[in-house]
Amino acid sequence: MDPAIELSQRLNRRQLLANAARPLGAAVLASLLSNSAHAGPAPAASQGGLPGLPHFAPKAKRVIYMFMCGGPSHIDTFDFKPAVRKLHGIELPASVRNGQRITGMTSGQKSFPVVAPMFKFKKHGEHGTYVSEILPHMAKRVDDIAIIKSIHTEAINHDPAITFINTGVQQPGKASLGSWVGYGLGSLNDNLPTYMVMISRGPSGQNQGLYDRLWSSGFLPSQHQGVKLRAGASPVLYLKNPNGVDRAMRRRMLDRLATLNQQEYEAFGDPETQTRIAQYEMSFRMQMAVPGVMDVSQEPTRTFDLYGPDSKKPGTFARNCVIARRLAERGVRFIQMFHRGWDQHGSLPRNIRRQCTSIDQAAAGLIQDLKQRGMFDDTLVIWGGEFGRTIYSQGRLTNNNHGRDHHGRCFTMWMAGAGIKRGVEYGKTDDYSYNIIENPVHIRDMNATILNQLGIDHERLTFKYQGLDQKLTGVEPAHPVKGILRSV
Repeated sequence: MDPAIELSQRLNRRQLLANAARPLGAAVLASLLSNSAHAGPAPAASQGGLPGLPHFAPKAKRVIYMFMCGGPSHIDTFDFKPAVRKLHGIELPASVRNGQRITGMTSGQKSFPVVAPMFKFKKHGEHGTYVSEILPHMAKRVDDIAIIKSIHTEAINHDPAITFINTGVQQPGKASLGSWVGYGLGSLNDNLPTYMVMISRGPSGQNQGLYDRLWSSGFLPSQHQGVKLRAGASPVLYLKNPNGVDRAMRRRMLDRLATLNQQEYEAFGDPETQTRIAQYEMSFRMQMAVPGVMDVSQEPTRTFDLYGPDSKKPGTFARNCVIARRLAERGVRFIQMFHRGWDQHGSLPRNIRRQCTSIDQAAAGLIQDLKQRGMFDDTLVIWGGEFGRTIYSQGRLTNNNHGRDHHGRCFTMWMAGAGIKRGVEYGKTDDYSYNIIENPVHIRDMNATILNQLGIDHERLTFKYQGLDQKLTGVEPAHPVKGILRSV
């Protein structure tokens, strides 16, 4: 074919696509700009999302996910076995370990002594649920939660493990759970992002690094990525207008920029161009909405009494719990709090006590607050980390000190609200809290359960990427955990 004719055909096809896209693009732009001049109340209905979603009637309107980075010890918190007291100090039997993979931090140890918790456990609630003395406030809330003791994962190091549970794969680059939710269901508030993230640091233990890719949208449109809220004068970076630019001037700048971006979209058809328009408009509306969320000065004294004294300190887990409730009230669909400091390879008895003190009253207070505001029944609350800890001591075991290594074979999480059974324990581990002996729950099952409570069939929420229908739960079998779900 004559090169000139081929070039002409390519140009004609481009013009055809551009002309076809122009009416649709103009409609989208008009819709965005119509809401951009003010930050009004959250709309009652979902905005955006995929046609046909939710797939069925949801139990949850929103999710508050308290993610404990570093791997909290299930042995010292919720998974207590009276028999372990008699096993303290003995060598972990080879039949229990069964040649299972362990990390390089303890693989060279010559001895693996069993360590019973150095804390008292008591039974609480209607069903006599064992809870450690280091969680006295959560002990009073056991009748509100479902404790899952049989979570497991293949990952045994922090980065792949935390990536796995948050994105469905151990390798970086895939979309996060919160991004999948926003992509599927859309927003309940035009003035705040669908997915918001907060980070706090515990008082002791190693604080493992966190990466923005844990709340990234991956291959999904970038408007679905999590937006990180920080403590301090600038909760969202680059949100404030520069010196000398007032709100009216910013509005004019955005209008002109939107026109240029729309022209680019009409010329090239790149969907990320429309994402760019949407994000600029969202940022403009957030300038009004975010300060109102972060300003807790009008909260009554009883709020801070409920969440604990740390709730008065910006940047703490307790303060973030207050902010999470305020975000939930305003229609943010997925709120995730990352709390660092659970990686306790040494000095565990001291460090985990301090760590639990930093989250215990606030986590329990959040449940109580949601209940008294009538939000508990449609808010899914989740607590847990990327894996658990070993029954054997890492390093030297003394009368009052020891450490624990990473353990993915079994660990504990809890869920509450939004159709979750109350006061139940699901799954069972052996007397060493080392292997699962009843009702295993893979982290894929956990993620399928979260989507299920939002009215999403995890098998049907897909995105075509690299020639494959990508899913949060991957290609391996995954099922919602029906044993913790209320039938009505």
